[in-house]
Amino acid sequence: MPIVWYSIGAIAFGLGVIGIVLPILPTVPFLLIAVWAFARSSPQLRQRILNHRVYGPPIKAWQERGAIGRIAKIWAVSAMTAGIAIALWAGLPAWLIAGQTIICLSVGLYVITRPEA
Repeated sequence: MPIVWYSIGAIAFGLGVIGIVLPILPTVPFLLIAVWAFARSSPQLRQRILNHRVYGPPIKAWQERGAIGRIAKIWAVSAMTAGIAIALWAGLPAWLIAGQTIICLSVGLYVITRPEA
């Protein structure tokens, strides 16, 4: 079973690294998954992520207090808003845009109601 957790951690970590250079892909959520999976398979890798000078503090803030930094909140809500705007601009079906809007509103409300780091 540790190989499954390690594989999940490695894939999530890889996606997180890709997210560093691709603004569409979020970094920290994938690193949160990697830390969670590595806790079950490779405590050393988990600790290396937690000790990272840039990505460690937001992950620790989430784990300890469920906190999300203000800049991250702004980026998340902006990205969801842009996604809806692009869907409208592309002329996607109304039912699809409505579903997207409901999901984004739900996630956005969750994000903005979290404590700040």
